[in-house]
Order: sequence, then C-alpha cells, then structure tokens
Amino acid sequence: MQWGVVLLILFAAVLHAGWNVLIKSESNNSANTALLVAGSAIIGVVFLPFVPLPLRPCWPYLGASVVIHILYFTLLMLAYKKGDMSLVYPLMRGLPPVLTAVAAFILLNETLSWRGWLGIGMVSGGALLLSADYRFSRGFQLAPIAFALLNAIVIVVYTLVDAQGARLSGNAFSYTGWMLFLLALFFFILIPAIEGHKVLYAMVRDWKKSIIGGACTFASYGIALWAMTVAPVALVAALRETAILFGMILSVFILKERITWIRGLSIIFIVAGAVAIKMS
Repeated sequence: MQWGVVLLILFAAVLHAGWNVLIKSESNNSANTALLVAGSAIIGVVFLPFVPLPLRPCWPYLGASVVIHILYFTLLMLAYKKGDMSLVYPLMRGLPPVLTAVAAFILLNETLSWRGWLGIGMVSGGALLLSADYRFSRGFQLAPIAFALLNAIVIVVYTLVDAQGARLSGNAFSYTGWMLFLLALFFFILIPAIEGHKVLYAMVRDWKKSIIGGACTFASYGIALWAMTVAPVALVAALRETAILFGMILSVFILKERITWIRGLSIIFIVAGAVAIKMS
C-alpha cells in the first residue's frame, strides 16, 4: 500500500476517534449522536454541489447503507449508555478487521499476503487487549459487551456494502455525502421521537460542536471509502482501526481514563500491525 494512502487512512482514523470521544464526553449520548449526524448532513449538503451525482448502479447499496447505519448509530448509543468507551470502543472496532478480511475474501474475492493477514490479526489483537484490561480492572458487564459485539457485526456489513457502493458510485465522497444526508433525514425524525424536542434545542445551541463533529465524520468515512476504491477493503478496514490507538490517547487526556501495562502492550500490537499492513 502506498504511503500517501496509508497516511490518509491514519488521518481518517484520528478523526474517527475524535468524534467517538465527542459522543462519550457528555452524558447525553443520543443528543451528541444527533449533533454529529446533523453536522455531517450539513457538510454533505455544502459539499455535494461540487461532486457528481453517484452513478445509478450504487443507489441500492446507498439505500441499504442508510438502513444499516441507523442500526449502527442506535447500537452505538446504547453501548455508550451502558459502558465506558475503554470497554465498548475496542470491542466494536477490534473484531471487524478480521471478520471483514474473511468476508472480503469470500464475497469480493480479495486475496491478501501473509503480511496483510498478520497485520490485520495484530491490529485486532491489540484492540481486544484493551477490553481484557477493562475486564480485569472493572469486572464483567454483559449489556455493553453485547451491544458492542452486535455493532461489530453491523460494522462488517456496512463496510462491505459501502466499499462496493463506493466502487460503483464513480466518486466515493459523493457517495459518502448522500449517505450521510439521507441518514440525517431519518435521525431528525427518530431521535426527537425517542429523546423529545430537547434534542432539537441542543442541536441549535451546540451548532459549533455539530459542524466540527460532522466534518470529522464526513471526512473520516469519505477518506476510508475512497481508499477502498484503490486498495483492498480488508487492509483499509484494518488500518482504519488504528483509531483505537488514537481513541485511547484522547480518552486519557479528555475523559481522564488511565493507561495500564496491558494498554501499552496493545499499542505495540496495533502499531506493529499497521507497519505489517504497510509492508503488505
């Protein structure tokens, strides 16, 4: 994989970790999620006039992606309500790289070198170590683990759907913008129905957070989908999960969570996995 692609994916990973910390940084995760989706829709609407309309073959994938992402954000909110980011985030992001690689091999006929498989395994292993650290320090919690594992499966599904959709769209950023815009239309109905109109007031009050978080969401996913049009899906998906590393760093400084020796070991695994992916 070329250095330019690798660096862009790592940048996308930083943005991805940032908006996850933003969701978890306050108690009202539903409102924060709504803010991010609304902000990404605004960014998408501003961006869409400058890119071509997605090609017709991708629209079934686009529609499926919207439905899958509604499930993803719903499970994300439930997981963060029930558990800490240091438990939920590694589980959600640690399992998908390996599952995506297997699914891409079966469904998309993508083959990887042994370095690619090694890198994917090390990134996933490093991520799952973080959840083991949480279990040793806090104890077993069924609800957040269950929501996180379900969302890991959802992540694999939307990764494969969106990778194929982006490849058929003619423009990955146009595909991303339309997906987030259509997703926001559903959230404007769903979130107020669940949380009440106070969420709408919060969206108006915290419009700066909405725009910043939305820009991070749009740029992060747009870059990832673009990368999947020029590189194997499994490698891009695994490299993107270095967001776990950046999320851990941000959670220490923003959420005041601590680093243990297990987390240090996970950092080594994730970095080594990223190097192996670059060399594959």
